[in-house]
Amino acid sequence: MKILFAGSPAIAVPSLEALSKIKGVELSGVLTNPDTPKGRHGTPQPTDVGEAALRLGITVLKPPKLDSSVREIVSALKPDLLVSFAYGRIFGPKFLSLFPLGGINIHPSLLPKYRGPTPIQAAILNRDKVTGITIQRLAQEMDSGDILAAEQLQLTGNETTGSLSDVVSVKAALMLPSVIDGVSAGVKGTVQDHSKASFCPLISKDDGLIDWNKKAVEIEAKIRAFDPWPLSRTIHNGRELFILKAAIFNGDEPSNGEKLSGKVLNIDKQNGILIQTGDGILAVKQLQYQAKKALFWKDFINGTRDFAGSILG
Repeated sequence: MKILFAGSPAIAVPSLEALSKIKGVELSGVLTNPDTPKGRHGTPQPTDVGEAALRLGITVLKPPKLDSSVREIVSALKPDLLVSFAYGRIFGPKFLSLFPLGGINIHPSLLPKYRGPTPIQAAILNRDKVTGITIQRLAQEMDSGDILAAEQLQLTGNETTGSLSDVVSVKAALMLPSVIDGVSAGVKGTVQDHSKASFCPLISKDDGLIDWNKKAVEIEAKIRAFDPWPLSRTIHNGRELFILKAAIFNGDEPSNGEKLSGKVLNIDKQNGILIQTGDGILAVKQLQYQAKKALFWKDFINGTRDFAGSILG
């Protein structure tokens, strides 16, 4: 079986590597996003998947869009199946028609829940106890294809998007070989219950701004969901301040005046910097001013004497 793999970020690399090791599978090419400028000098760098493909000696395609010229190149590779994981672009009917066995997609949620581009963040933001991975057939409606395999993942409530992505990347790669065998054998999959579908939107940098009127549990989940990007941030004395690690404070609430959302109350030696929210107190453990290094809360307080008593936001 000849496979064209489509993906871009690091989460998809183990799946690409797993495909390269399956007996009877030939990776005819890798489709990934164009190189993007990185570092101080803005030097164009390949995606994580593109870099891995080069390391494996696989043909890499980096088109800015999937037009007729790209279809011609893909057609010449004669792939049987398209395997996609976090590629970030929609495959049209003309493109999918190039694959006799169609296409499959790895999606990090238990479909039909959290269709869309940010299912890992959505599970953390909503403080779910369980999420998962679904491998589905590609369909014209986003994430609506028949389910070929699904696996649950139990959540502890401490996951960040970064740490959960690492888990998903490994487990998805382990699921792929049996799914490829099933596709080769003609397995059709199970139709999703579309009436139970929910959706998650794209996340922008602006979404990272903390609303201190929200509940402490919501803000804490947001801090984890937006790590490593776009990070959760607030404003202190006109400076952008990232809140990198925090927890819900379950101790006795300080009785030092009016409860103002975003007010830095005081210090708890065991838990960190205590900040009032719309409901509950957040204990902040790691912070970072824009363009400065991340600091443990004790080091931050030692260098920011005017922090206690200030109002954030």
